[in-house]
Amino acid sequence: MTDPQTPSEEKAARASLGDLIGEVSRDFSTLVRQEVELAKAELTESAKRAGKGAGMYGAAGYAALMAVFFLSVALWWALGYLVGLGWSAVIVAVIWAIVALVLFLIGRRSFESVKGAPQTVDTLKKIPETLKRNEENR
Repeated sequence: MTDPQTPSEEKAARASLGDLIGEVSRDFSTLVRQEVELAKAELTESAKRAGKGAGMYGAAGYAALMAVFFLSVALWWALGYLVGLGWSAVIVAVIWAIVALVLFLIGRRSFESVKGAPQTVDTLKKIPETLKRNEENR
């Protein structure tokens, strides 16, 4: 007794090797196209959500800027009752200048700590030496 063959096994037994390779090639091509379409759809959806999130961050930044502005005006008026409006404006401006200076110094320190890609630069410098040694050994 022989085992009954599946339809795929029967087809494989009747088809030539070229036909089987062609079918596998078509199936693989279809699979790749479907995966590319799926990736496009996923990336499009992700990009839409990222754009919406970026817009919300921008709006939040603008709202925060307006809050800081109006709080500064309120501080200016509050100090105006103590020292006069002219001097209170100078005091608020000096406070913001100090905040700007502190943020600048912190930012400069952060930039100074950036070293780039020192290991990559070091490795790239070694390539010409390696090529020269390989040429000398020939």
